[in-house]
Amino acid sequence: MSHRLLKSAALLLSLIITIGGLTACAPLLIGGAATTTAVVAVDRRTAGEQVEDKSIQLKANSEARKILNEEPGRVSASAYAGRVLLVGDVPTQNMRTQIVQQVAQIDKVVQVIDRLRVGAPTEIGVRSNDTWITTKALSNLINTKGVPTRTMTVTTERGVVYLQGRVTPEEGARAAKVVSGVPGVHEVVKLFEYIDPNDLKEDGSIKEDFANKSQGKTSGPAPRIEPEAIPVR
Repeated sequence: MSHRLLKSAALLLSLIITIGGLTACAPLLIGGAATTTAVVAVDRRTAGEQVEDKSIQLKANSEARKILNEEPGRVSASAYAGRVLLVGDVPTQNMRTQIVQQVAQIDKVVQVIDRLRVGAPTEIGVRSNDTWITTKALSNLINTKGVPTRTMTVTTERGVVYLQGRVTPEEGARAAKVVSGVPGVHEVVKLFEYIDPNDLKEDGSIKEDFANKSQGKTSGPAPRIEPEAIPVR
């Protein structure tokens, strides 16, 4: 067999092995990065919510860029079950207001949590440190028993860590405590949607009745999230 044929055969075998591995791991990868996998190996959002959140984030960031135009600033949107967290820096209060209003009008958005800052863009050193804090926080959460990181998002802005997700009160308290111990964290803000432990199956996923409610298939508006800030001493 020629060298070219051997190389092609090796490549094909590699692809087969890779696809097989991805298939086996698929339940752990749907809706987020593998680095957020923990005890709960599923995202508690429905598949529809996960797709909608990704679309919301793209549209929110796009709207922000249009409003900022060539002005110095940066906006980052993180959506969870239709609730959008906005962080970053904008040059004027008027632009801040415009961005919040535009994001609120995006389809499937149920709430906008405005944490934008009016002022000069945050220094690169501070932003790099925020990235390190997020990475460290995720690592600590993943290694903590009873914290469903698979269904949570972590955002850090100027040393303030925002936690989003669908958790029980106990899980939320545990997660906040873990993150508050990360060096460089000034404050932890819980933006959790709390659920009753009775709404969970044995594997940590939500029961069908709750899933239908979260998708608006039952009556009643989606509950608003009130940010709960926890200062770090």
